[in-house]
Order: sequence, then structure tokens, then C-alpha cells
Amino acid sequence: MFGLGFGELLLILVIVLFFFGGKKLPELGNSMGKAIKNFKQGMKDGKDEDDNKKS
Repeated sequence: MFGLGFGELLLILVIVLFFFGGKKLPELGNSMGKAIKNFKQGMKDGKDEDDNKKS
């Protein structure tokens, strides 16, 4: 995954935990999940519009 090993991922997690705190992490994860879901949906909708224009 992006050439990152276990040690690097653990270090990133510790830094994120330090900046955001334990209470904010679930909210941050939830909002990131929603953002990714909306991005994927937007990409799908854009492709569907392009397919309709070509027809």
C-alpha cells in the first residue's frame, strides 16, 4: 500500500492521534468515509453523463 511499511503507518497513526485526540478520531474517520463515498458517486455520475453525451 503506497510503499509504506508497518512502522511508517504506526508513526502516522500516532501523529494523527496526537493532533486530533481520541475523541475526534471517530468523527474524522466518519467524515473521511463520507467524502470518499461522495467522490466515488460524483465520478460515477460524471461518467454516466459523458456516456449519455456520446450516444
